[in-house]
Amino acid sequence: MTANNWAAIENILLKQLEALFDEDAQRVDGMTISQSGLRFDFSKTHLDAGLIAAFSELAATMDLDGARDRLFSGAVVNLTEGRAATHIAERGSGSVDDVAQAKALQNRMRGLIDVIEAGAFGEIKHILHIGIGGSALGPKLLIDALGRDGLRFDTKVVSNVDATALAEAVKDMDPKATLVAVASKTFTTTETLMNAESALEWLRDGGVEDPYGQVIALTAAPDKAMEWGVDQSRILPFAESVGGRYSLWCSIGFPVAAALGWSAFEELLEGAAEMDRHFRTATLAQNAPILAAFADLFYAQVRKCQTRAVFAYDERLRLLPDYLQQLEMESNGKSVTADGQPLGRESAPVTWGGVGTDAQHAVFQLLHQGTHTIPVEFIASKTPGHDFDPAHHETLLINCFAQGAALMRGRDSADKARSYVGNRPSTTILMDDVTPSTVGALIAFYEHRTFANAVLLGINPFDQFGVELGKEIARGISENGPAGFDPSTSALIAAAGL
Repeated sequence: MTANNWAAIENILLKQLEALFDEDAQRVDGMTISQSGLRFDFSKTHLDAGLIAAFSELAATMDLDGARDRLFSGAVVNLTEGRAATHIAERGSGSVDDVAQAKALQNRMRGLIDVIEAGAFGEIKHILHIGIGGSALGPKLLIDALGRDGLRFDTKVVSNVDATALAEAVKDMDPKATLVAVASKTFTTTETLMNAESALEWLRDGGVEDPYGQVIALTAAPDKAMEWGVDQSRILPFAESVGGRYSLWCSIGFPVAAALGWSAFEELLEGAAEMDRHFRTATLAQNAPILAAFADLFYAQVRKCQTRAVFAYDERLRLLPDYLQQLEMESNGKSVTADGQPLGRESAPVTWGGVGTDAQHAVFQLLHQGTHTIPVEFIASKTPGHDFDPAHHETLLINCFAQGAALMRGRDSADKARSYVGNRPSTTILMDDVTPSTVGALIAFYEHRTFANAVLLGINPFDQFGVELGKEIARGISENGPAGFDPSTSALIAAAGL
């Protein structure tokens, strides 16, 4: 049946974007969804009633409703690893047991933060958060986006095993006034533990007599953290069924809750919970994550667009494209279905992006006049994050909206070097403001969009075995040197003196 569904989608006559507006005076209203302080404008995509109906048939065939129910009930949805995906339990949805466990562990985190604020660890001024991948990208995004008006603790996030990053992070920190948060789901991540060992050495060199006493472990493997040396009272566990790239809502968000304050963390969770409720209850045609997935699949599968670009027209969201790269590409960069069969079509496109207006003077040339058709997503806020002349923010928003209009409209010219083909799609997400609540809703939107894409393709978005092979080979190089590798790799190992 899925072949028939895709054939029906592919056979729909594609119209020019401007023609869609000409044919439907109410298109903007019909293709705009306002939810949780966010306005989603899908009107500059090629989605229309026919495409939405065809994708809705695909959704029925792939049992999107049932998959969504299973996700929200705490049933097994990660088939290759035989477990649920319970990140939504951190926001109050899921089985009774999952929600109760999430709440209990959040209360444990809040209690530890209260103890820190009360001075039980001495005068703490800094938090050094060490993780990688999902254990770092979420906290780094949130601290950068929401902490610009001041933080309760100076907070730095380190992920790269290149110790230059660690040196940069700690250069203005007082070791005796620093808590080190070590974030690793398995507490075996090579890069994280190497950085953590170096952080312990930095604490010792700084005169800290008991370095482990200033370490907080954030992990789903508390026994491993205790083996490493962290006291049980300073371990903040989370459920094994919370995936790394979905983990900012649990104890991986410790630096966020500590630095921004517990009320801000609760607002983040509630914003995400609002989007959870929208995704679960809205009809397909008025469901922001599902409509976004329909558009994603149309461009990746039918139009063969291999990339999708995300541009944050707000400096506070400059790290969002980095965050989305992992969320979307690690989740849906698969070549087999959930039952191990060849996918037989494209999977996730390459997610990339940048910050407006910087990107306009760097990559937009290709977006407007290059041979690639690249769907673009613009994200902006109605409210500025500064008190300078309002002209700054007005210029920012004007540029954002102008780029979407230009991509769609194009311009014909006798001078072909100055001709723009137009008919290039974009989506705009306009936020009321960049707050914990709206950022929580925005991230949850992307999570559910990623899930909907996966279900409609028949893949499992909750495993990531593709990252293991490189790690395995790295261990082999570390243990055996250049022996047993291809000539190029062996020569590189030798040239580097390893």
